Amino acid sequence: MPVIDLNSDLGESFGAWTMGMDAEVMTHISSSNVACGWHAGDAEVMVKTVRAAKAKGIAVGAHPGYPDLLGFGRRDMACTADEIYAYTLYQIGALKSICESEGLRLQHVKPHGAMYNQAAKDQKLAGAIVKAVRDAGGEIILLGLADSAFEKACAELGAPFAPEAFADRGYMPDGSLVPRSQPGAFIHDPDEAAARMVRLVKEGVIKTPDGQTLKLKARSICMHGDSPEAVKMAKTVRAAMEKNGIAVKNLREALFK
Repeated sequence: MPVIDLNSDLGESFGAWTMGMDAEVMTHISSSNVACGWHAGDAEVMVKTVRAAKAKGIAVGAHPGYPDLLGFGRRDMACTADEIYAYTLYQIGALKSICESEGLRLQHVKPHGAMYNQAAKDQKLAGAIVKAVRDAGGEIILLGLADSAFEKACAELGAPFAPEAFADRGYMPDGSLVPRSQPGAFIHDPDEAAARMVRLVKEGVIKTPDGQTLKLKARSICMHGDSPEAVKMAKTVRAAMEKNGIAVKNLREALFK
């Protein structure tokens, strides 16, 4: 039986500002990526999100980003590899400590936004992130874009890597995501997204906006929790997986099945 993890970015509220529909989305996923306070989230939200995930039996991962609250971590920054290493290790440490206080093991790390996109194409930045994940200890998995610099860096540094796909995003022919500013960047129809993901899991292919067939591997599928269709998207994708005989397990179980 095919196995897949379903992940979502959570804990992105801070202070009096609320982002996303965490409680509703959590019902349909198996792993959570919890913001670590730099692009979004704060210390109290981190604790609450970890506790909510624990209550629902959902695995927890760290979601580090650039120090860019105003830009939600989606603006490119000219950071050195040493800076990226320190930023990532710092944020992992904060969430790892919270997990341990709740009796949980931090399962994975998934970079956020611009940090994710820049490092996916830059071997030095990817290597800095992977080194931070490895140095944090605990056999933490790096969750990242399939066939990217992340995968090569993990192989070189001996860290576990899990490739992910995006249910609600379009793909370029080279395997990168369609930029948010371009047509075809988003998949808004939950049924369309679910059908694409079922085919991806079973056949290892996905269609690009220009009609090409892209080969793509994934052990996890990301469903963003901050879009208007977030809850319906998560519910529909989860139901489609189960209807088509695809088991939904957390990332560690899906990767090492």
